[in-house]
Amino acid sequence: MEVPGKAMTKPERGLCELYADPERADHELWGRKPAGTDRRGFLKGAGLAAMEGFLRAGVPMARYMPAGLIPVPLAGSAQPFELQGKSGLIVLNDHPTSAECPAHLLDDAITPVDRLFVRNNGVPPADVPFDAGDWTVEIAGEACESPRTFSLRDLQSEFQTHTYQLQLECAGNGRSDFFPPAAGVQWTTGAVGCPRWTGVRVRDVLERCGIAENAVYVAFEGADRHLTNAEALPISRGVPMHKALEDESLLAWEINRQPLPELHGYPLRLMFGGWPGSASGKWVRRILIRDRVHDGEKMLGQSYRVPCEPVAPGEDVPDEQMCIIHSMPVKSLVTSPMSGFEHPIGEQVSLGGFACMNTSRVVELPCRWGVPLDVRGQAWAGDVEVAEVRTSIDFGATWQRTHLELPVNRLAWQRWSTRVHFPVRGYYEIWARAVDAHGRSQPMIVPGWNPRGYLNNACHRIAVRAI
Repeated sequence: MEVPGKAMTKPERGLCELYADPERADHELWGRKPAGTDRRGFLKGAGLAAMEGFLRAGVPMARYMPAGLIPVPLAGSAQPFELQGKSGLIVLNDHPTSAECPAHLLDDAITPVDRLFVRNNGVPPADVPFDAGDWTVEIAGEACESPRTFSLRDLQSEFQTHTYQLQLECAGNGRSDFFPPAAGVQWTTGAVGCPRWTGVRVRDVLERCGIAENAVYVAFEGADRHLTNAEALPISRGVPMHKALEDESLLAWEINRQPLPELHGYPLRLMFGGWPGSASGKWVRRILIRDRVHDGEKMLGQSYRVPCEPVAPGEDVPDEQMCIIHSMPVKSLVTSPMSGFEHPIGEQVSLGGFACMNTSRVVELPCRWGVPLDVRGQAWAGDVEVAEVRTSIDFGATWQRTHLELPVNRLAWQRWSTRVHFPVRGYYEIWARAVDAHGRSQPMIVPGWNPRGYLNNACHRIAVRAI
């Protein structure tokens, strides 16, 4: 990667390799070193000039920029790809399929099917019946009093149908930001969506078969095939009884009023909104009412688990010190404008009769540029509601409230919007930070490291040039 104004003394390196040590990369590229207890990295002289040359704009809030922070234009790209039934997603793995959606394509209140991320652990089944109504699912397990098998046609005719808009997010969303790197699909921000799901309540089906008093967990087995072992299940996970019995927990056969696509579990899947997407099994063939915590594939060891107590980055954590992930943490996305947007801000206007300073570095209030920028996005918080979303244009030094809509139903994400005024022309980053109903806030930096790179809910940020 070549940066204007910097002589290249070493072979060209990719962004991930270069920023494996962010503060060292900061020094190499911009000549910046962290200073003070807050680890701010002061940019000045040639370093600031080099960054502004690369960004093609001044950086008015550079004095607040944390050391080691990668400017958004360097932090990734959204190259298109071709995947049947999808539009604009980025393929991260093709065996099994994993693909994410760029943030600016998640701007719809209801996520379109072609924009919903894909995360498969195995290969979709090849033996789906021609008539989806003939698909069967068995209800069994140690704590099932009257095991029974239902066809999809039975489910549709014998139980009340419900529709909910439910958030679905991969537990590894944001994994690519962890250092030391964590193995697995290197998601950025796009392994999330919130479509409408239609089906029957898991509770209604389980109660028809009888739930014994010793019931602890509800688990699934799917019809997808393991990549290398024909005798093994690629994944078999579950949730505690209280989650399975919620009103919004569904056995679903439709998404946005259309049959499920093959990549999303056609013809029948589970939906446990607000929990890791891996718990919402696809191509469901068996549902087990267990008398113990489920011990299926990707339930044990370190799969979908995080350290029960904080650990140092890179530390080895024994399996017995890892805890199962339940509700997902509070999070938000800026979905409009697209990162890299250039916003014409017009002429400065004076508020209160004072003269405006005409400088490329700083402006004294009460002056501001006349044309604000409309900014909006989505926010969600697992099992609970989002209480507020704030935005910042000065790298988190100050925050402004946004307008936050209520969810359309429990476990749906919430839309937020605001208008941003830029004090002078130049390069800015818009950061978004959500706070949930329990007062838990998104961190401004990548949160606690864990061996599998789960639960990164750091603030999302986009780049804007005010011109």
